[in-house]
Parts: sequence; C-alpha cells; structure tokens
Amino acid sequence: MSKLDIEGVGMTSQRARDRLIQELEQKSIKHSGILNVMRKIPRHLFMDTAFATRAYEDTALPIGHGQTISQPYTVAKMTELLLEGSTPEYVLEIGTGSGYQAAVLGAFVKELHTVEIIEPLYRRSRDLLYDLGYRNIRTHRSDGNWGWAQAAPYDAIIATAAPDEVPSELLGQLKIGGKLVIPVGKQNSAQMLTVVEKTGENSWDKKMAEAVQFVPFV
Repeated sequence: MSKLDIEGVGMTSQRARDRLIQELEQKSIKHSGILNVMRKIPRHLFMDTAFATRAYEDTALPIGHGQTISQPYTVAKMTELLLEGSTPEYVLEIGTGSGYQAAVLGAFVKELHTVEIIEPLYRRSRDLLYDLGYRNIRTHRSDGNWGWAQAAPYDAIIATAAPDEVPSELLGQLKIGGKLVIPVGKQNSAQMLTVVEKTGENSWDKKMAEAVQFVPFV
C-alpha cells in the first residue's frame, strides 16, 4: 500500500475529527478513552475515497458488497458497553467489515481476533490494519456464525452484524464472566443492541441497550 494519508486535509482533517468527537459527547458518550482513540483514528482510510469527505459525519456509509462502516456513535456505544466494568484482554469481533471497529477496540485490548466472510473486505481490512501499525489484531476469513473457536474462550465478543437470534456458538466461546455485545433482530424491523453476560456454564444475563439498525449476518 502507498503511504497512508493519516493526517487528512479539509473534510478529513483533525478539525473535522474534533467536531465529530464533540457530537459524540453531546450524544452521551462519556468514556474519555474511547473518545480520545476515535479522535486519532483516520476513519477516512476505512472507506472508498468517494465517501472520504463524509468520513467524520456521524453516519453509516457504504463500503461495498452490501456492507457499511458503522455510524461512529454506534461504534463508540458498543465499545463503551464492552469496556464497562473492566477492560477485557482477549476479544473476538464478528464482522470485520471496514476494520474501523477493530481499530477502535485494538487500542484497548491485548489481543483481538476478528472474522470476515467477504473476501475483498477481509483482505482490505487486514492490510489496512497492518499498515496502521496494529500488531495485536488477528484477522481471519470465516463465517461469523461459528465465531473463531481456535482462540476461544474469550473475555468478550462483539458483533457488527445482526442475526435473528443470539448464536449459541458465540455464547459457547465466552469465558464465564464474559460479555457478548450484539445487535439482534431482522433487517428492516426492530433490532436491539443486546448485552449478554455469561454467569455460568449454562446461564446468562441479558439486557437490551437501545434500538439500532445493522446489516444482517452473512
């Protein structure tokens, strides 16, 4: 890859990023660490150049193959829910997509495994994350429904696509005391951002955070 334009200019400049962070603060994102990380990450590099001037709007944008880069507020909220209480060390992400959520999480966790089934997205995000200097993120091409059992169990799992129901395979890959943050529901209908905590080998504590809209599991 050619030298990355990390600094940006105009609508991709630091000033544009700062405005986005102010907007996230106004929308009740309180975790200062998450806000500081998102202030630094060049979101414009995680999407097609045709959309780069909109990179620091608080909106989801297409990245091809029927997928989107998530709205920054949603990325911040899901990360906040995942880090609430304590910071997990070993984490699994389902649906690498653009790699943006992985970049945010990678700043906090010891090791992040992330899986993506769409090959062009997998290759692009793998290369970009490496070029940005992340060495604690392991990218895999795999069906997200099955998670990534090779590195299980995990302290936490985050999913950036919505299944109709919480996949039992993912629950099985959590440590006791671990947490799953996942949108659940059919596309074009009610989806809820859901937090599931594993309280025992076969027991769970589930709570609904807020309404969301995600692309479906592929």
